[in-house]
Amino acid sequence: MELRDIAPGLRYDNRGFWVTPEEAEISYPEYGNDFCYSVEDQSLWFAHRNNVILAAVRRYETAGALIFDVGAGNGCVAAALAGAGFRTVAIEPSPSGVANAVKRGLDSVVLGPLPSSAFRHGTAEAIGLFDVVEHIESDLTYLQSLVPYLKPGGRLYVTVPAYQFLWSDNDAIGGHYRRYTLPRMRQVIQGAGYAVKYETYFFAFLPLPIFLFRSLPSRFRVKRTWNPSPAHHGVLSARISSVAERVLAFESRRTARGKSIPFGASCLIVAQRP
Repeated sequence: MELRDIAPGLRYDNRGFWVTPEEAEISYPEYGNDFCYSVEDQSLWFAHRNNVILAAVRRYETAGALIFDVGAGNGCVAAALAGAGFRTVAIEPSPSGVANAVKRGLDSVVLGPLPSSAFRHGTAEAIGLFDVVEHIESDLTYLQSLVPYLKPGGRLYVTVPAYQFLWSDNDAIGGHYRRYTLPRMRQVIQGAGYAVKYETYFFAFLPLPIFLFRSLPSRFRVKRTWNPSPAHHGVLSARISSVAERVLAFESRRTARGKSIPFGASCLIVAQRP
């Protein structure tokens, strides 16, 4: 894939990535990407999220489809999409995330935001926002700004954390503005001009543990520093991880069949540019 064909305004950096003319402020801890990079490859949470996302993308996209992974972080999802045969551009405004994505072996990595004057309109067959929208103060306006970059009929894939009652210090320190329900996320996406094609919750077993071990404690104390734990991101013992993988596998199977799950700690929506 020749990035200049779809983004002639990019500048190449000899460290192995491309740069947009614009910069963007990030509502995310400064060292969040480096911590996530240290656990992603061993994390059940990241692995299962990838499985659910891939199940949805494979259902709607043909092999070789061009996907912009916006707010790509360390390229965890972008690498999975590329490995599944999709032409994937990882677009990430954080220098640490971009550096980690390059270390991951991705060859289409862009430092900067989308929207950007560097990119041609109407080029992407799909755009992914995987746990990104909750970090953006004006979600409706932002989603509207991405419409021109999709081809007519192109799809938008969004994952976000679920249920405001699960709000905790982790959300505040992680730079979240809100958590969502599917109806609320659907309302925002439709208001931005997209047609919703599929929606589901996933991580069905997590709401109760999150409420008991994050949300309730947060109501009685306030954490002022980010103190991440690998266990919070699903880095478990091999035996526990194996059991959990079998329990969670039904979610990716249901997603692949276009069936929904009625509750969970995360939301997934697939929408389409008319």
